[in-house]
Amino acid sequence: MHTHFDWYGYGNDSFKRRKPHLDKLFRHFDLLSDRAKSLTVNFQIWITILDNDSASDALFLHTPNPNQNNFPWKISGLSETSTLTNQRLIDYINNLVGYEKRYGNANEVYCMLYKKNIGITVG
Repeated sequence: MHTHFDWYGYGNDSFKRRKPHLDKLFRHFDLLSDRAKSLTVNFQIWITILDNDSASDALFLHTPNPNQNNFPWKISGLSETSTLTNQRLIDYINNLVGYEKRYGNANEVYCMLYKKNIGITVG
């Protein structure tokens, strides 16, 4: 399951328009993390933020699926060194506390964020 917080990409016009969507995304990460702790199955929870595509910013909750063998989800080739070019987004991410931050590139550079000790680690 995943959800986007800026379906129409309003944040692509300016960071001023993107920031409220990011703020909401991170608030929901905390809410979902608290609720997921009561799950009776293993889970993973993470955020993916694309450098310049606000509509693709998303919050993910991943659990075992009887139809696919893709749990736990692992993404290889991620770096602890930022690959982002969007300076306002870099500043926003750098000011986040308590998140593990990993960076990659899949047609556009992105940042994946999660917290240790909440579900199974993604990165």
